[in-house]
Amino acid sequence: MIRVVNSAFAVETFLEGTRTDAERIAEMLGKGEFLVAESPGPQLVACVFTQSRGDRGYLGMLAVDPSAQGRGIGRAMVGAAEAHCRRAGCLRMELSVLSLRPELLPFYKRLGYVETGREEFVPSRPLKAGIECHKILMSKSL
Repeated sequence: MIRVVNSAFAVETFLEGTRTDAERIAEMLGKGEFLVAESPGPQLVACVFTQSRGDRGYLGMLAVDPSAQGRGIGRAMVGAAEAHCRRAGCLRMELSVLSLRPELLPFYKRLGYVETGREEFVPSRPLKAGIECHKILMSKSL
């Protein structure tokens, strides 16, 4: 999972270091779950973090191996996360997109998400010098 996340998020050159590690994944697993997709072989090709927060679900760290991108796997993983949270009793799904990743907004908007606000971004790893970033909050009714 770490390999897939770090390779998928390698485009985030505005942050120092890699996106995740075993410690961060363990911390996240203490709060929620990761759904994964494997190719025949089996080889992990995608993952997404989900968390139930009462009647709200959260999805994050959606990652598709770069060699498997463009095949609808990301869309399928979002659908699986939504279904998972719906089964847990969630009525809404929430996520956040970094302002420095504007290419993600249209993807989530096509899936029915709307912008609901902005929030300070507190990175788990340092931003490169001179870079400013915030979170764009998005939500969707399940």
